[in-house]
Amino acid sequence: MSEQFTFTLKATSGKARLGEISMPRGTIRTPAFMPVGTVGTVKAMYLDQVREGGADIILGNTYHLMLRPGAERVARLGGLHELIRWPQPILTDSGGFQVMSLSGLRKLDEQGVTFKSHIDGSSHHMSPERSIEIQGLLDSDIQMQLDECIALPAEPREIERAMEMSLRWAERCRVAFGEQPGKAMFGIVQGGDQPALRIRSAEGLKQLDLKGYAVGGLAVGEPQDVMLSMLDITLPVLPTEKPRYLMGVGTPDDMLKSVALGVDMFDCVMPTRSGRHGLAFTRRGKVNIRNARHAEDMRPLDEQSSCPAARDYSRAYLHHLVRSNEALGGMLLSWNNLSYYQELMQGIRKSIAEGRFEDFKAETMEMWARGDIDPR
Repeated sequence: MSEQFTFTLKATSGKARLGEISMPRGTIRTPAFMPVGTVGTVKAMYLDQVREGGADIILGNTYHLMLRPGAERVARLGGLHELIRWPQPILTDSGGFQVMSLSGLRKLDEQGVTFKSHIDGSSHHMSPERSIEIQGLLDSDIQMQLDECIALPAEPREIERAMEMSLRWAERCRVAFGEQPGKAMFGIVQGGDQPALRIRSAEGLKQLDLKGYAVGGLAVGEPQDVMLSMLDITLPVLPTEKPRYLMGVGTPDDMLKSVALGVDMFDCVMPTRSGRHGLAFTRRGKVNIRNARHAEDMRPLDEQSSCPAARDYSRAYLHHLVRSNEALGGMLLSWNNLSYYQELMQGIRKSIAEGRFEDFKAETMEMWARGDIDPR
């Protein structure tokens, strides 16, 4: 731990980076996967399980928490860490992505965005300054700038407009954040699928000398090859001595290929959302536990996993729980999925330290390609 926010690049293997973020509430080993705790809970999980599974940091959502229970209330209750019993670092997103998804309920201008709550229809205004204020009330450790994230495909002129506004908002967020020892504010590179705009955005943010940089707008409907090509263009522009965070991504395959390009941090709802719908991620790829082939299979999802949900419960039981819509089914599969994501990150970090990341990547993808064990 450190009293200041520091990032140390410890090793590289190709473009893949092994690092460590140190801050007062703990150390974050990178590449890192951050489980999403949207409203102060990682859905269907005890936070003790999340921690024991290997997570060094979780994510909270500014938009949802400002609406319920309210940022001021969270502050009165001692901050988000105290409220949810999570002593380690928390990253909060700015709310920009959620506001984008409310396109029919919002009005955007230079000052910020006015939107209606999806809960009760009440009206709210979020400016760059208010976003940083809310994240401060939540007492988050890594705070994100407010940005305008637009869905792809979009017209280049519209992408440029949103990117330029996001740059101006980043500067306002930097001023509002000020100097907060031990904490950090990250900027967000935008620019859609336009290489020149991505480079301009990254260059502009670099001038602000922020503690870290995120790449946004690449989990909004574009194909994987577009995401990877934009990363390949953008990441070399960003400072090598600062952490790089790819927002809202993704599948294990997305993460493995993005680490190969130099990404350090990820978040995604996919492991828990998929778990609640009967989909498991394993060493052998994806397993749809709803399928009838599992109904009488007493073997576990993965006998080699360190996670009890994967190792100790039969496929037959998991199949029964999911098909019966029992909450426990979603809980066990979410536990399995988050554990697999963290095991993947651990394997990635180890392979970079040993200088064999490309071999690890190939071996992992080969195992996925083999598919699940044969049915009985």
